[in-house]
Amino acid sequence: MTPAGRRIVAAAEELFYERGITAVGVDLIAEHSGVTKRTLYNRFGSKDQLVAAYLTERDGRWRALVQAAVEAADSPAEAVTAPFEALRAWSEGHTRGCAFINALAELPDPSHPAYRIAADQKHWLRGLFEQLATAAGCADPAMLAVRLLVLHEGAVATQPLALGTLEPSADLARALVRAAAPPHGQAGDGDGDASG
Repeated sequence: MTPAGRRIVAAAEELFYERGITAVGVDLIAEHSGVTKRTLYNRFGSKDQLVAAYLTERDGRWRALVQAAVEAADSPAEAVTAPFEALRAWSEGHTRGCAFINALAELPDPSHPAYRIAADQKHWLRGLFEQLATAAGCADPAMLAVRLLVLHEGAVATQPLALGTLEPSADLARALVRAAAPPHGQAGDGDGDASG
């Protein structure tokens, strides 16, 4: 992406997240990014494509943060709830809830290019939970993944209300993983200790 393109996406991200996608026009984005409206359209073609670019950039940063949290986990079982750790760090700078949930609410048409990106982000997270639960040897990893996704998304959705739901959600997620994990030493604990 060109420097002008990056400026446009950065301005769009700030404005779309703070004010809402439908409330922000391309004139305001062009003004905030210091480019002409013609330059904006030359780079992205339409506002819809710019929304898709904004969500794609944001999704890439979120996935990288989650992956870093997974890699920092001390055990496969701890890795299953790593997205909650990532959410704690992410929430410090993003106080208006989930940009993807917000986008799905504002853009309900599945044919919109941004809808697919927002929906894929949620499918990816569910899939990651299942993959991590499988690696940790958890019972019924698909069902556990759904439960963890619901907890995670509930914490995200209630974030703007300052209800303090993240820590209880993370605690419940860890309890679900412990309940589904195999007995110590059988699988997924990573230390080979079979003392039980």
